[in-house]
Amino acid sequence: MSWSVWASLVVTAVLISFTPGAGAINTMANALGVGWTRSIWGILGQQVALVTHIVVVAAGVGVVVAGSPALFTAVRYGGAAYLVVLGVRQWRARAPSDDEGDHLTGTRTPWAMFRRGVLVNLTNPKALVFFLAFIPQFIRPDRPLLPQYAVLAATTVVIDVVVMWAFFATAAQGLRRVTSTPRGQRTLNRTFGGLFVGVGVLLATVH
Repeated sequence: MSWSVWASLVVTAVLISFTPGAGAINTMANALGVGWTRSIWGILGQQVALVTHIVVVAAGVGVVVAGSPALFTAVRYGGAAYLVVLGVRQWRARAPSDDEGDHLTGTRTPWAMFRRGVLVNLTNPKALVFFLAFIPQFIRPDRPLLPQYAVLAATTVVIDVVVMWAFFATAAQGLRRVTSTPRGQRTLNRTFGGLFVGVGVLLATVH
């Protein structure tokens, strides 16, 4: 991969990462629930899903999914349903009282955040279709493919981690004053719950 192509990849990946979506909402919700540092577990889970999408596209399976209306629809509705369930859970989450400030921290274990991060990104079939269009722009089929895919995956993952952690998780910290009371926590839970549900509905209805 030439430097000019890589520079184009960096710019494109930055723009993609800054586009608000389920991953950004998940990152902000985690940062508010357990703090900036521990929110990295959810971000890492999202990167596992991102790399999985790249591997699937590289293996050609993405073409099968994109070319099968029934399979694509099943994955699309499954992903949408999962986001709606997350939203309902977030909406109904009990706000901690003054003497149980660690309520959310105690329930969101690193593994739970990691697993949810994987599922949030993995159940989005539009990401798979997007990578089908995105990846060929930066891959030269007349050159060794593995190094090119490795550079693309590493670049995309590093940029997404930086944007999610340094921007979205940090931005969420500005809302921590709001969450210092049970009422504020309840409001934020319902806000992010509504956002998850909204993304799920969009995923199911927008073609």
